[in-house]
Amino acid sequence: MAVNGEINVVSLIDVMMLLMIVFMITAPMMQGGVDVALPKAQAEPLEPKSGLVISVDRDGRIYIDKQVVTYEEFAGSIKAIADQKGRDGVYLRGDASVQYGTIVRVMGAMKAAGVTDIGLVAEPEDVKP
Repeated sequence: MAVNGEINVVSLIDVMMLLMIVFMITAPMMQGGVDVALPKAQAEPLEPKSGLVISVDRDGRIYIDKQVVTYEEFAGSIKAIADQKGRDGVYLRGDASVQYGTIVRVMGAMKAAGVTDIGLVAEPEDVKP
């Protein structure tokens, strides 16, 4: 009886293809963040930095990175969090449908806490030639 010294890779290819399909389906879902429809503005895109992201969604909820906080919690903790995580700046993302007063209130709390490097995030407008 002869011994076969080859490895059967057909089953390994099947497993690899299955894993590839699973990762292709789940990778877009793993892109996290707060669901915010950013307003459009005539602005040049900035280089992405690793700063602290503050988001305000359409319902007026405030998020520090991805964690929802109340306004009182935000006003009380933004100084410490910005000192720890906001060395590269603080980026404020506000939904286009949120009330202007809510954004001003959040910015006022940041200014009162001594956070000065604040960037407002917007999507670039579609420029038609």
